[in-house]
Amino acid sequence: MSKRRFMIAAFGGWNDACQAATDTVRHLLDVYESREIGHICCDSYYDYQSSRPMLCNVQGHRRIVWPETTFYEVTAEPETTFYVAMGPEPNFHWSDFCQRVLRFADECDVTNIITLGSMFADCTHTRALPLSHTCGDDDDASDDSYCGPIGIPTVLNYQAAEDGFEAESLWASVPQYLGGDECPAGTLRLLNELSALMDFALEDGDLAASAEKWRLQADMLVRCNDDLSDYVHHLEHLMDEHGEPDASDVPVPHAKQLVEETEEFLRSFDHPAAPED
Repeated sequence: MSKRRFMIAAFGGWNDACQAATDTVRHLLDVYESREIGHICCDSYYDYQSSRPMLCNVQGHRRIVWPETTFYEVTAEPETTFYVAMGPEPNFHWSDFCQRVLRFADECDVTNIITLGSMFADCTHTRALPLSHTCGDDDDASDDSYCGPIGIPTVLNYQAAEDGFEAESLWASVPQYLGGDECPAGTLRLLNELSALMDFALEDGDLAASAEKWRLQADMLVRCNDDLSDYVHHLEHLMDEHGEPDASDVPVPHAKQLVEETEEFLRSFDHPAAPED
């Protein structure tokens, strides 16, 4: 049996709640030796009003950095090499974009493609974050009732399966009531599932400590807001009884309102009220 060679892909934007998916790739690039081996950068893929170019200082020189998908070769051990791809979700020509990704994977003799995503959901920080694992060539919809919008990871996953790759997709759910800050618990959840799929113990570095700090901060927010506390307790009850709750089961106040209240609470730390005379 030929040795499996993996490519892991994550894209910023709609598919990347709290940056949990792209942070998984960034983590791999941080903890392992890696080198850039290619990129996809083309005006026809991006709306620059949605994915804006960035003006940066690089070694004392100002330069414009355009949106692009970058490919890296990652060496985890002398005998263990895999590839990662990361960039903003393209705005146009998804089918052509995916074919370019797959051609690059084919040139690297990749056999398995794993796409990562993260989404806001009615889950709680006090329980293990839900994770969805699907295969690109699984046409049996009996275990998946979802019908609705999809992102580039799903399209890439399906096209990879059609082109003969072993294709799998991992999606972590993150609590929507905590807003858009980074979610290291979601990143750790994806990393652990990646380890299982690859049959290789990926280093978690300081992710476990960061995830615990994230939970402690969330605990503090919940203690300071009675409505949020009731909401979280309700989700805990649903998850303990039935697993991941359906959005229609969530009572008022709606999570969006709680997000706004939580963000206002966080801003109060940055701009404390003036002391009374």
